[in-house]
Amino acid sequence: NLFVEYIGSQFTGIKFTDVPINPRITDFQFVLSFAIDYTVSTPHTPTNGKFNVFWDSSNLGPSQVDAIKSSHNNVRVAVSLGGATVGGKSVQFQPSSIDSWVNNAVSSLTQIIQRYNLDGIDIDYENFQNTDPDTFAECIGRLITTLKRNRVINFASIAPFPDVEEYYLALWNRYKNVINHINFQFYAYDSSTTVRQFLKYYDTAVSKYRGGNVLISFSTERDAGGLTVDRGFFDAASILKKQGKLHGIAVWSADTSKSNGFRYDEEAQSFLVS
Repeated sequence: NLFVEYIGSQFTGIKFTDVPINPRITDFQFVLSFAIDYTVSTPHTPTNGKFNVFWDSSNLGPSQVDAIKSSHNNVRVAVSLGGATVGGKSVQFQPSSIDSWVNNAVSSLTQIIQRYNLDGIDIDYENFQNTDPDTFAECIGRLITTLKRNRVINFASIAPFPDVEEYYLALWNRYKNVINHINFQFYAYDSSTTVRQFLKYYDTAVSKYRGGNVLISFSTERDAGGLTVDRGFFDAASILKKQGKLHGIAVWSADTSKSNGFRYDEEAQSFLVS
């Protein structure tokens, strides 16, 4: 009974209050997208762990976070780190050293998290041009561990997809004890994905992230990949639910869901509590 909604990356004027929130959902997580360790000035360049806000903070600011959490006791708000692009170029995970990156990341993220009254972080780095899996695992693992130990956050998730799994599996194998769930990007698969293939992909993910809570996911973007709602997503979800395998649903993202009145987001929540 966990529902995850990414929000804020596309600057569509989306607000927390636009999104329907089913009160029967035990844990509703908004994930602000994104905080990035790049400069806010153009051209955007890496900062070795000094994070800045790159989501639509004018509509999703500290007062709005406080308001949505106050009005819905099942809502928690996290921030996703990284993302695919910034300013039209790839966001690279590019630490100068493990120690310096972790120190900078802990400091800068603590300030952001406390300013916005956030509850957790999500890891969604997608490009690793100059970094090996061991370095990624140590940087992110130490970051999550420190933020939890300092009681800055109370949960952490990761958002892997097939092309980058060697990095996320290195992280998982070393630091699974501090990762609460996996928002696996099943929409990264081909748009021809069938229900049968989706179930196979899910079982593969579960076998790799052994012992973890793997969430299924779909995208509401136009021409989205993976198994979309109109091609049988809920058929696959029903099978997993009957098998006792369904841990929750993640949606990318509220920004694009707004155009269809959040029809599928609402349906996903209703499905989880049915």
